[in-house]
Amino acid sequence: MTTFVHDLGWATLRFVDDLGRMAVFAAHIVRSVITPPIRLRPFVDEIFKLGVLSLVIICVSGVAVGMVLGLQGYNTLVRFGATESLGAVVGLSLIRELGPVLTALLTTGRAGSATTAEIGTMVATEQLDGLRMMSVDPVHMVVTPKALAMVAVMPLLSALFIVAGLFGGYLVGVGLMGVDSGAYMSGLENAVVFDDDVAGSLLKACVFGVLVGLIATYRGYTTAPTSAGVSAATTSTVVVGSVSILIFDYFITALWGV
Repeated sequence: MTTFVHDLGWATLRFVDDLGRMAVFAAHIVRSVITPPIRLRPFVDEIFKLGVLSLVIICVSGVAVGMVLGLQGYNTLVRFGATESLGAVVGLSLIRELGPVLTALLTTGRAGSATTAEIGTMVATEQLDGLRMMSVDPVHMVVTPKALAMVAVMPLLSALFIVAGLFGGYLVGVGLMGVDSGAYMSGLENAVVFDDDVAGSLLKACVFGVLVGLIATYRGYTTAPTSAGVSAATTSTVVVGSVSILIFDYFITALWGV
């Protein structure tokens, strides 16, 4: 019992210490954003690596999720003779919840882990130490463009996921199950409120972008300078990032109703 309490105490202290170090790291990134020079080219390169290279997995996953929603929604609504509400069910499910959350989880697995591995490899090969020797701040040079790019691409990828999902739901509902096309589209149009649903969805995606960008860059920057350390940091990014997204999703929904 004493050992358990001792281990629990140390785990709590390490957790609090890690949160404090992450907060200092986040403040360093914010200071780098407002400190010239503005490194636009690395930012654009990161937009391509984190956003453009994720388009295929986002589109394919969005269509697949939309098709499942369309099929499940039809099988449920047909029991109550309300299949004309299929567009509203698919649209609200994707816009309010599944779009931003699943996009954040997919982006964490692909782009977040890649970001951690890239920065961690630079740590292990002493490239960041080389920048410090040349009086170049590695956070300003390497970390900040990656974190900002993650924040920028997350709402765009989430919007693309939602559009692909609506297309998948339409294919199954209208094309396969025979729901009237006009009823599907009018139900979707009447149910979705831009100020509450769409704006809230984009806001949620922005928060997830900040979260994933911070966790991925922090884990890479603080990785142990070995191959095993890079591997552990990459795994930690996926696990901690995914759990944090789900926890923050609950609090955002509870506090803001998004």
